[in-house]
Amino acid sequence: MRYLWSIPAAVVAWFVGGFSATYLKGLPEGTTYFVPPRIDLVVLGGFAGGVLAGLLIGRIRIAVPVVLVVAAGMWWLTGNSFGQRDLLITLLVASAVGAFFGALGARSTVVAAFALALPVAWTALRPAEQLADWQWLWQLNGLLVGAGLAILLYIACWKRGWRSVGSWIPLTGFYLVCFGIVASVRLVSQSTGKPMDAVGDASTEAFFQSFEPLLREYWPWMVVGVLLAIPMVALKLRALPPPPPPPDPYADKSNDAVLSDDLDWIDQQEPRRRLLSRRPSVQSAQE
Repeated sequence: MRYLWSIPAAVVAWFVGGFSATYLKGLPEGTTYFVPPRIDLVVLGGFAGGVLAGLLIGRIRIAVPVVLVVAAGMWWLTGNSFGQRDLLITLLVASAVGAFFGALGARSTVVAAFALALPVAWTALRPAEQLADWQWLWQLNGLLVGAGLAILLYIACWKRGWRSVGSWIPLTGFYLVCFGIVASVRLVSQSTGKPMDAVGDASTEAFFQSFEPLLREYWPWMVVGVLLAIPMVALKLRALPPPPPPPDPYADKSNDAVLSDDLDWIDQQEPRRRLLSRRPSVQSAQE
């Protein structure tokens, strides 16, 4: 019965989380200006949608085929031809990998937090591409970076609580690495037609150069994100009911289950004793 609602919800989650507007060609011109059809959006969008779908379904053997069917069907329904094999294969692989990690995250939310770090990092700096002259761009980007980190730390502690706090340091480091991955993928998508060696060198340079401005400009917002995640996890754990006591392994067993075989006579009913009649005395017998 659970799959009756989880599979349709996963389809909607892939469509929304996968930024399906990047594949819509029938919309009026200008409506997809915020999400132009680029390979980085195909990769990150399909991966994000796959993670959300895998979290909802929770089973790898069901989530991966469902996501592949949905991605291929949506590619066909939105007017794209199957002749664009490179983009289609990229979309299918990204969606399947995202569904795999999302299904694993249903069992351990730390895995889900690591899987969502890449789409969150991509979303955090999206306004910088379109709002280059906006006065409050630094504050908006910093707010998105800090809020994204707080959400990831909160997701990591969703099931195990404070026992997962040890994953915050590697999760924060991976979150920073994701900004470099996004910068590299974005540069590769914009370098079509150039030699592979030049594109590889430029993407590697963009990967390492993305950390300096991020740490220099947005580190206060990341500290605020960590400080915000602490009360979020505390309030979440306080709102949960206390865990039930551990079950008694001997609740359904009798005392014989804990006694050895040589002590079984303790529980046996003692046989009824028969009293012998009084023997007559010697004098009464002579009389």
